Amino acid sequence: MLSDVDSSSSSDVRDQTSQWHGGLDFGLLVLRLVLGGTMAAHGLQKLFGAFDGPGISGFADALGGFGFTSQTTLLSWITALTELGGGLLLVVGLFTPIGAAGILGVAASIVAVKFGNGFFMGPQQGFEYELLIGAAALALLFTGSGRIAVDKNTPWRRKPMPFAILGLLIAAAASVVVLVVFR
Repeated sequence: MLSDVDSSSSSDVRDQTSQWHGGLDFGLLVLRLVLGGTMAAHGLQKLFGAFDGPGISGFADALGGFGFTSQTTLLSWITALTELGGGLLLVVGLFTPIGAAGILGVAASIVAVKFGNGFFMGPQQGFEYELLIGAAALALLFTGSGRIAVDKNTPWRRKPMPFAILGLLIAAAASVVVLVVFR
């Protein structure tokens, strides 16, 4: 009798990550597309001046206005490539923890730089936009890509927590390095 209970409960407790959950998976797809597309466009603005962006030299000058004094051109390249690469990874749903960690690291650095200027956008350059970007990246880091992604059969989608913690640590370390080395 006990074995019947064990066998029936074990068949009910299948790998929950392979089950389809349309609402959740669609919501994660929308979040990935919007966040990834937005950040990829920001990266293109910085790299090539696309969408009326500043290009590398213009962004390097803008970084100087935020108190960055060392190697602003190098930091411009790093930021632009991280935004473009991380955004594209999120759009496709490939290596989602890496893409989300990259975007989280960029957003965290900007929030730290703008923190004393007030919360809302305006003449003092608030940080609410970057906080929202970072929160969305953090959510994707911990939820994973969902089933509508290239990542659907990867270990980091089936068990996202260890990869999320690693990504969070990498994003935090990258932010600290940027703020200490370049500022």
